[in-house]
Amino acid sequence: MSFKTLSLAAAAAVAFALPAFAESIIAVNDAYARVSSKMAKAGAAFMVIENTGAEDDHLIGVSSDVAKRTELHTHMDDGNGNMKMMHVKEGFAVPAGGEHALARGGDHVMFMGLTRGLEHGDVVTITLTFEKAGDVTLEVPVDLERKPDHGAMKHGDHSGHGMKKADG
Repeated sequence: MSFKTLSLAAAAAVAFALPAFAESIIAVNDAYARVSSKMAKAGAAFMVIENTGAEDDHLIGVSSDVAKRTELHTHMDDGNGNMKMMHVKEGFAVPAGGEHALARGGDHVMFMGLTRGLEHGDVVTITLTFEKAGDVTLEVPVDLERKPDHGAMKHGDHSGHGMKKADG
């Protein structure tokens, strides 16, 4: 087989494979983790997950070696005006061409049983697992100085569980 034939075959293989990878393209923006104190046994991570692909995807799991358990959580009203944190076993939808915010007071990554203390400036490795995009591993900085509403207006109007409202 000549070099030219081999090169064309390789180019064709890549061209045919690209549509499979273009279905769900995940980007993570503005990620940070925090704890309430140096002695905290739990912590959380927040970020905006963007799906620039043409197909909806679903965040179905999360893992990190910084805690004994790492889960996807949300805050829900218990019916008496009290907010309660809950594990969301089914995960979070990330629509095609849209985003899903994991933000304080809403959906978030929860670290339970921290295996080490987290201090400002530390870095935490988190792996997000998506139904279609697979695993996305991030290096997330610990930011203990960020204000609760930091970036609230940056990514559009978020309501409910952090879903960006459709325009128009």
